[in-house]
Amino acid sequence: MKFRYNARTKQGELQTGFIEGANREMAFNTLAGHELYVLNLDIAEVPKWTERLKDLLNRVKSVDLMVFTRQFATLLEAKISLGDALKNLYKQTRNPILKEVISELSSDIDSGLSLSQAMERHPNVFSNFYASMVRSAEVTGRLEESIGFMAEYLEKEVGILSRVRNALIYPVVVIALFGIVVGIMVGVVFPQLEPIFLESNAEIPVITKILLSGSHFIVDWWLALLIILVVFLMVVIDYFRTPEGQIVFDDLRLKLPVAGGLYKKLYVARFSESLGVLIKGGIPIAQALEISGRAIGSVPYRDALREVADAVRGGQLMSQALAEKENYFPLLVSQMVAVGESTGRIEDLLFRVSSFYTREVDDAVSSMVELIQPALMVVIGVLVALLFAAVLLPIFNLAQSF
Repeated sequence: MKFRYNARTKQGELQTGFIEGANREMAFNTLAGHELYVLNLDIAEVPKWTERLKDLLNRVKSVDLMVFTRQFATLLEAKISLGDALKNLYKQTRNPILKEVISELSSDIDSGLSLSQAMERHPNVFSNFYASMVRSAEVTGRLEESIGFMAEYLEKEVGILSRVRNALIYPVVVIALFGIVVGIMVGVVFPQLEPIFLESNAEIPVITKILLSGSHFIVDWWLALLIILVVFLMVVIDYFRTPEGQIVFDDLRLKLPVAGGLYKKLYVARFSESLGVLIKGGIPIAQALEISGRAIGSVPYRDALREVADAVRGGQLMSQALAEKENYFPLLVSQMVAVGESTGRIEDLLFRVSSFYTREVDDAVSSMVELIQPALMVVIGVLVALLFAAVLLPIFNLAQSF
């Protein structure tokens, strides 16, 4: 998204211009990183659907980003300078889109931007979580550790997505074939059978009547239904791109029956890891809490951690403040933080919490993957049975009438 801003420099000079960012917060953070005091920040234009389609087609795959991050971490761990590392990655990268992004990163850094600021200019490639972790590392001076953590995180994320994708291939194919069969039955077969059922005066089951009514509706209004569906999806996507929509979307994710608990464990793991890195780097706890809140990638968690940071500034222990946010942070987190506060090893306990909840996420995903196939097959079996019942029962009733 493009934003128009009014800001003042440290010298009081007024500046006006445009800046791009995934959302208002990222655009504000980018301007603040340039030591500008933002006076006004408004959306300059709404992206056209053609531009969104172009961004979707030109996106960098998660596998390519994972490989880039792992190679980047290896080069930095070898004590190669940031500029030389990016130049080497530019030569090694085969993905043309990512190659162009790396070139722009290198140019932005040469012009004086930090790595996180350069990454924030490419929100379609580097997520808010990614850029926030890099920004945190720049504050602590542990960039190679942060990039290494992001490489491990992306490898785990790609592994999880790969397992889920592989588990869903067979059920998705079956569901697609079932949808085609239903479409043929509703659009072709049922309209031809309906006159026979009506002329015979045979009893028509309720399920058959429902499918016949649905057949008439779909055949008569399929174009209108398609247009309504497309418009509805565009409106929903536009809404979820707004700041209010992001809050609603993140809140809905946390309230999902099964996936909500998984998201909470994932966010707690991210929070513990990022906060541990920041505290280990010497960042004050209150400031570290706010930075880690932006790194999580969830608006409710960001707001909750901002309140925790304010409580810490007011003299409250972090463990006590976290305990008051039990809807977001399990009791184990506040207990482990309390142990860290008493022993002076908060960062070590936070890393243990992160490892624990990372394993919990892995186990939960494994369980979900194992349950997805049989659950979907049961649902498909029931739907197939209802479909055949809708066809065979009236035929059976018709045969009995003779």
